[in-house]
Amino acid sequence: MGGFFERFGLAMAGKRNPWGSSPSGSGGGDDGGSGSGGDTPGGNSDGNGGDAPPPRGPRNPWLPGGGSGGGSDRPRRSGNIEDIFKNRGPEGPRRRGGGGPGGPNFRIPQRPGGGSWFPIALVAILAVWLFATSIHFVQPREQGVVTWLGGKYARTLNPGTEWTAPWPLQTVDIENVSQIRRETIGDGAENLILTGDQSLVDLSYLVRWNIKDLVQYKFELEDPNETLREVAEAAMRAAVAENELDTVLSGAGREQVQTRVRARMQTILDAYEAGINVQGVDIARTEAPQQVIDAFNDVLAARQDRERSLNEARRYEQQLLASAQGSAAEFNEIYSQYRLAPEVTRRRLYYETMEGVLRDTDKTIIETDGVTPYLPLPEVQRRSRASQGPTLTVGPEQQEGQ
Repeated sequence: MGGFFERFGLAMAGKRNPWGSSPSGSGGGDDGGSGSGGDTPGGNSDGNGGDAPPPRGPRNPWLPGGGSGGGSDRPRRSGNIEDIFKNRGPEGPRRRGGGGPGGPNFRIPQRPGGGSWFPIALVAILAVWLFATSIHFVQPREQGVVTWLGGKYARTLNPGTEWTAPWPLQTVDIENVSQIRRETIGDGAENLILTGDQSLVDLSYLVRWNIKDLVQYKFELEDPNETLREVAEAAMRAAVAENELDTVLSGAGREQVQTRVRARMQTILDAYEAGINVQGVDIARTEAPQQVIDAFNDVLAARQDRERSLNEARRYEQQLLASAQGSAAEFNEIYSQYRLAPEVTRRRLYYETMEGVLRDTDKTIIETDGVTPYLPLPEVQRRSRASQGPTLTVGPEQQEGQ
């Protein structure tokens, strides 16, 4: 073919026409074509010069020598591709360009016995194709779906080595059904959701899921991942709308919302027969919209102050309750003693009460005839301590005697 294209280029350049003779019958050209002389005496080697009769009709370029000689004197070349390659071998006529791989002298290699390698190569390729497309190694955490001609479901492959019909009769799609997959919603973009008290909150959350039924996952829904996102958004908006803003922002309320979203998503996906198992929902961010973020922070600060005041009030309440309960228990004990000895207990209570009332006063009042009504006992005690003298102590018995 290289020689043919070369001759065709020369002909287009006006040097030679390989498809027929020139109008004058001389077949111009200087490359082994027809001419008025030739290489042998008499000009009969390769052209129409001398006494040779002119060519009859268009010449065949596929004849040996390019068809430059008389068409009736040279035998026609066979149209078999193997014969053409044989004629181009080392024993055939050599043309411009020489031999070499892919050149005019190229020959298909043969086996030592003279047979062709083509059947063996074809069988080897067929065996590799059957082995590569019929044997499938399914890993322990994986499953495969087999389909006829890429469309109709055939069967499911379990972990292990499985055989199927070769491609394209049967196609195998293998998925890891135990892998925990993650779908993030609202990350990097504003995702505003309306709460139950008509407030807006910016939420971003993560959905963890895996494949529960591979056949349903592959054939029931057109786009399972997109359906999962839409179901998650619908479930989250419904759960947030059932709670107030404080509940969504608090830790306990957030866990409650996550639990409700997961249960609602699983119910919807099971109704769709999506073959998806929702492992959990994790809320990553709960913030106010950017337009009101400053006011929102002020509100949060006020709520924190309110919580702190409430905690202090509760702590004081607990202290009062503890004190009251202790006093009540003490009174019960005193009452039990009073029932045993009423007069002694009554006098003892009177003395203890008066001692507690008059303990911090600087005056002592004595209602007895013949005794000075005012007795500055604290002053006397201070003077006695100053002089390091004996300390005057007045007991209840002495007061009663006076």
